[in-house]
Amino acid sequence: MSDLYLGLMSGTSLDGIDAAVVEFEGRAHRPSDARLVAFRTDPYDPDMASRLSDAVGGRAGAAELCDLGFGLGERFAASALAVLDEAGVDPARVSAIGSHGQTVWHRPPAGRNPGATLQIGESAVIAERTGIDVIADFRVRDVAAGGHGAPLTPLFDLLVLSDPESGRAIQNIGGMANVTGLPRSGGEARPTAFDTGPGVALLDAATRRLTGGRQSFDRDGRLAAAGTVIEEGLAAWLRLPFFAEPPPRSTGRETFGEAALLPWLEAHAEARPEDLLATLTELTARSVAESCRALGFPPDEILLCGGGARNPELVRRIRAHFPGAPVRLLEEAGWNGDAREAAAFALLARQHLLGLPVDLGWATGSRGPRLLGKRTPA
Repeated sequence: MSDLYLGLMSGTSLDGIDAAVVEFEGRAHRPSDARLVAFRTDPYDPDMASRLSDAVGGRAGAAELCDLGFGLGERFAASALAVLDEAGVDPARVSAIGSHGQTVWHRPPAGRNPGATLQIGESAVIAERTGIDVIADFRVRDVAAGGHGAPLTPLFDLLVLSDPESGRAIQNIGGMANVTGLPRSGGEARPTAFDTGPGVALLDAATRRLTGGRQSFDRDGRLAAAGTVIEEGLAAWLRLPFFAEPPPRSTGRETFGEAALLPWLEAHAEARPEDLLATLTELTARSVAESCRALGFPPDEILLCGGGARNPELVRRIRAHFPGAPVRLLEEAGWNGDAREAAAFALLARQHLLGLPVDLGWATGSRGPRLLGKRTPA
């Protein structure tokens, strides 16, 4: 027996909405099969991207957050209907939509201080426009249970992408970056997952600033490839407390955003733009490498996905840190890397609708299995 679910994702890169339709076989905790039926990305227009940047930067008031929440609900719904139309799938055939929403603030737990997290993108609007049940707000129950609320996509990695014959590190490089370690079967190592640090958020913000807005990102890493790493500047980032935290750990633009980037750029105002971007590219590569070495097992392969996986200079630098293990794209292992996160929220919607609690303590630090998400009936 198979069921269709739809996942929606808007990440820290603030570039658009990913929508994936996934067919899952079976009703057990682990699907017997998962097939990507359709996938699309709907980019944000410059105005929406700017408003979201203000929101995640803490520059939006309550009225703007309210408007953004409902406006994003409309856009999520439009993306859902568009991907279903492309696939020729009647919305009535979809069991549920899983929507991550857009994170506008995230504070991980620290010692006795509990965490807090906020995602917007009104689920009631999505349900009203699509006529499909919506499961949203997945992070908050995990945070309430003492977890970080992120990363959540490792559940998909564990249930869909693991290979019993190969120890895999699945490295996502979005605005922020996270890794899932999936050891071979039969050993003592256990799965683990955590945020590794910045993905492309710092790179994109620096590129916009250094080019006066003429470029929104360093296409193909060309500027960084022409630069030389500023070792002192790299060391300043690596001294941040985040990198000394053991897993589970999570981060966001609160740590690796413009508030931290601008003073760093000012401190190196005499440096060439190419050198600054080379340094930030190496920061992502170095933090990925250090994190993969802390998985508890040596990975047989490192599989890259997310927008950063399309940056040849970033990939080159990551490969340079792993001379003994192949670094390749997730597509080479049989799954669309761009669709992975949206597909993960389709899976989380499935688990919720089937009443299957999710145990992600190994990734988020939460206290045992919880039914993640809140359901908005159509």
